[in-house]
This record gives sequence, structure tokens and C-alpha cells, in this order.
Amino acid sequence: MVGSTGGRWRQYRHWMLMACGVLGFCFALGGCAANGGASASDSTADLVTPSDEPDARRRARIRLELASNYFEMGQTAVALDEVKQSLAADANYADAYNLRGLIYLRLNDFAQAEESFRRAQALRPGDPNLLHNFGWLLCQQKKYAEADQQFVRALDNPAYAARGKTLMARGLCQVGAAQYAEAEQSLIKAYELDAANPVVGYHLSALLLRRNELSRAQFYIRRLNNSEYANSESLWLGIKVERALGDTVAARQLADQLRKRFPESREWGAYERGAFNE
Repeated sequence: MVGSTGGRWRQYRHWMLMACGVLGFCFALGGCAANGGASASDSTADLVTPSDEPDARRRARIRLELASNYFEMGQTAVALDEVKQSLAADANYADAYNLRGLIYLRLNDFAQAEESFRRAQALRPGDPNLLHNFGWLLCQQKKYAEADQQFVRALDNPAYAARGKTLMARGLCQVGAAQYAEAEQSLIKAYELDAANPVVGYHLSALLLRRNELSRAQFYIRRLNNSEYANSESLWLGIKVERALGDTVAARQLADQLRKRFPESREWGAYERGAFNE
């Protein structure tokens, strides 16, 4: 996170913006959208070769590629305009409705986001990426039971390649619903699939600290803080875990890192106040 390669790409884009405002939205044009970005669709329903792609779909796809790039760069209004142009060219383009849903989700316009995701699902029923995105929208609205149904449907697809992302989302929603035992299982499964994911490691450690399973919490947060993705939040969590275990030496070492590397951070301010239980 610090040092080479642009601060390790600004700490993995601050853990991919804490994994998409906490969770890896999936977009069909190519990556996991952490409030931007995109992830390859597992559905082949729209797979066509250049020779048989209809002209309307080709125009819509080009517009959508532009929209995706603008979305990733944070130019939300421009991205939305390009999505509108894409849908004007092809009103039956599921991927365009999906990105429109992500844009409205970023804008906290939940009604428009839901309408967009439902349109996308109507055009491509059962697509696990669409189920994931809709599930995360429902989670943001604290509709936890409905969100879980979407995640389960996505995970039930044997061809779904992004299971770790959805398990992470499911686990965080289960935390929100105070289903801590279930959340632990979801996050552990996500960790098994992607142990290098800093968001999973952080939230798993935080959950274990909450449940007073201190040695296990220490394992996950130490591994994160010894990696290139350590940041002010992970160091602060590590301090709290080490203090709970009574390891004052380790806690002081982490505090020194926090002070030197993130002196302006909210976490360093909390440390100086002794606000360990905030």
C-alpha cells in the first residue's frame, strides 16, 4: 500500500473503495465494480460474434463501453448519459440496464436502481451477476432477507465464477442483520476462495473481535497488516485486537505505523483520544 507502484495503486484503490461501498458490484464488460470497474459476466446469453452482431446492438455496446469507462473514472453523469444513448440504440440490452442500476445505486437513488436491475433480470433471468447486484441494492435498503435470497440464487449457479465476491456481500449483509454466526461462515468461505482479499480479511477479523474470538481475529488482521494492503483502518483494528489480547508491544508497534503513515487519519485521531471502544 505504501511504497512502489503508486502506493500499490493507492492501496488497491482503498480496497476497491472498501469493495464497492463494500462490495464488488458486477458489471458485464469486465471487472468487479468497486463503485466503478466491472466484472465479466458468467452468462453467455448475449455472446455473439462480430459478423452476426446486429447493428443496433453494436452501437449500444460501443456506447456502453464508453459508459463503463466513465463510470470507472467517477464521471457518473457522463456515464449515465452514455447508458441512455446505449438504450436508445437497443432498448433490450440487459447489460445497459445493469450499469444504469449501478449508477443509480452510486447516486443513492434506490428506486431507479431497483427498476433498472429488474429490467436487466427480466431480459436475462438467473444471471448470477445481476442477482448479486440486486442483492446488494436490497442490502443497502436493509431488506436483508430479500437480499439473501438473491445471493443464494447467485451462489446456486454452478457456473458462477465470482462466488467469493457474493459470499463476501452475503456475509456483510448478515452482519447488518445481526446474524453473526451465519456471517462468519459466509466470510470464512469467501476467505477460502480469496485469502488475499483485504476486505474479507478485515471484516472477518472485525466480526471475530466482536464475538470475542481474539486469537482468530488476530490471525486475520495480522496477515492483512503484514501485506501491501494494510491501511489506517486495518492498523486501527489490529491495535484494538492486540490490546484486547494484552499484547502491548504489538499494539504499540502498530500505533507507530499508524502515526508515521497516516498522521491525518481519523483512526490516528481516535488513537490519540484513547477511543478504543468507539
